[in-house]
Amino acid sequence: MQFTDEHRQLRDTVARFVAEEINPHVKAWEAAEQFPSHEVFGKMGDLGLLGVKYPEEDGGLGLDFSYAMVVAEELGRIDCGGVPMAIGVQTDMCTPALARFGSAALREEFLRPAIRGEAVGCIGVSEPGAGSDVAATRTHARIDGDDYVINGQKMWITNGMMADWCCLLVNTEDAAPHKAKSLIMVPMDAKGITRQKIHKIGMNSSDTAQLFFDDVRVPRRNIVGKPGDGFRMQMMQFQEERLWAAANGLPSLDRMIDETIAYCRERSVFGRKLIENQVIHFRLAELRTEVELLRSLTWRAIEDYVGGADVTRLASMAKLKGGRLSREISDACLQYWGGMGYTKDNIVSQFYRDGRLWSIGGGADEVMLNIICKHDGTLAPRTQ
Repeated sequence: MQFTDEHRQLRDTVARFVAEEINPHVKAWEAAEQFPSHEVFGKMGDLGLLGVKYPEEDGGLGLDFSYAMVVAEELGRIDCGGVPMAIGVQTDMCTPALARFGSAALREEFLRPAIRGEAVGCIGVSEPGAGSDVAATRTHARIDGDDYVINGQKMWITNGMMADWCCLLVNTEDAAPHKAKSLIMVPMDAKGITRQKIHKIGMNSSDTAQLFFDDVRVPRRNIVGKPGDGFRMQMMQFQEERLWAAANGLPSLDRMIDETIAYCRERSVFGRKLIENQVIHFRLAELRTEVELLRSLTWRAIEDYVGGADVTRLASMAKLKGGRLSREISDACLQYWGGMGYTKDNIVSQFYRDGRLWSIGGGADEVMLNIICKHDGTLAPRTQ
């Protein structure tokens, strides 16, 4: 991937924003289990950072996907995982289908305020009985006159407590699971919606909700694209989400290694610095090599995606490797910190907690493996 001056200028803008507007507040936001998303998104909207890849006619910058991934990667320098994840939901998870397939009226009502940072969005896919198995979603919408009437529930919804709207995957058609679903834009102040906060072991500054829909009415015109196309559109959104996750996670992997090297240079055990132990500096060199390989894979996939290629296989590989490498690096580095690594304020323990979600959200490791096997033709045929 060849970076231009424009890529570098955008990276510098995000770096300044992170240093001045986010990192000084992370500890307080983590303790409160919430960050002021409307305030932060408003400031990001003023800088054009929420619509980098979206058309200028919708308020975006009109740049290609690689620029959005530069933003994603630089947001990985935030001192926690929750805030960048919430931003990523806004920019690369709940808006791609809306931007590509939504009507002009829907883009005016939902996308443009999101790009300006005036509205917070969320994506409603997962349910208590349907996480990675998207086809198993049961939330449904029936037609009643000019409205859809929605009933069901959604689980693990990032931004769910603060969101102004939800891009909701629901069953609308009497058809096979992959053809029964549609994406519908739902204002979160609609009558019949109840929100319940979910408390997590990590990603604390990002609010997560369970959403309940009880005879929620929205206009039929709020459907994104065509009825029954929801599953296909959501699979498209997943590709951008998985590339976002891989790019965003890279700085945290490097940072854990950097901080551990610095600590091991200072800490003496049995009369010598920890870093002088070959088992430690060799292990850190191995882990750094793995990070560089993931970086190459991620940016190769991004470059191919910009060029119009189907990167389902590569994006799944990057997502799989990133999640597993995060667990491996955080565990190894925490061990070298000893008791200090087990304290809550340590940056390695922060990413140890936050990074665990990488292998679950947006499709679990096992789903990524299944996708890769399908593309490689290694799946054995099912027996009756």
